[in-house]
Amino acid sequence: MKLRKQFMEGLITNNPVLVQVIGMCSTMAITTSLFNGVGMGVAVTVILTLSNIIIAAIRKIIPDKIRIAMFIVVIAGFVTCVDLLIQAFVPALSESLGVFIPLIVVNCIILGRAEAFSYKNGVVASFWDGIFQGIGYTAVLVVMCVIREFLGAGTFGGGILNGGDGIQILPEQFPMGMLTLPVGGFLVLACLIAAMQWALSKSKNKEESK
Repeated sequence: MKLRKQFMEGLITNNPVLVQVIGMCSTMAITTSLFNGVGMGVAVTVILTLSNIIIAAIRKIIPDKIRIAMFIVVIAGFVTCVDLLIQAFVPALSESLGVFIPLIVVNCIILGRAEAFSYKNGVVASFWDGIFQGIGYTAVLVVMCVIREFLGAGTFGGGILNGGDGIQILPEQFPMGMLTLPVGGFLVLACLIAAMQWALSKSKNKEESK
């Protein structure tokens, strides 16, 4: 499989959040600041890539009947390592994301790619699949964080810039605080999914009309 095709699938045509519609819990729960989005995106990308590599490497010796259990064992091992590293080196991120780092074990993106791709493909292809799917996931998180933080709190770069408070762009009386609440996550995600589906549909119709 060509790298360009894998990249486009991860970022656009088979984006894990906007097209596959998986990994919804963390996507809506933690996207209230840029710090959270970047941190979760990087953590998921690292775990996804490493899990893909190991599963692809041992796929021929994993009995089919216990493959899901084996996937979870591999994923859980990497989640534990990443969780401990974050606690040690970025404690503020660990505190901010809370239980959502350990819950990556049951994130449908990780398990879904293990079943759909790395169990059926080689190590190199699985490595790039993990990278590109992770980039697609991270991109959506960052976009949602920017939208929700800017429109909901009037700031940008929360947790990263200006001592962690972010840069205040809008006056405090203008932001729609609702967007920082769970319902705001649903609304922003729904708009992004609708926009992606419209773009994909338009692109498909354009190709068919040629």
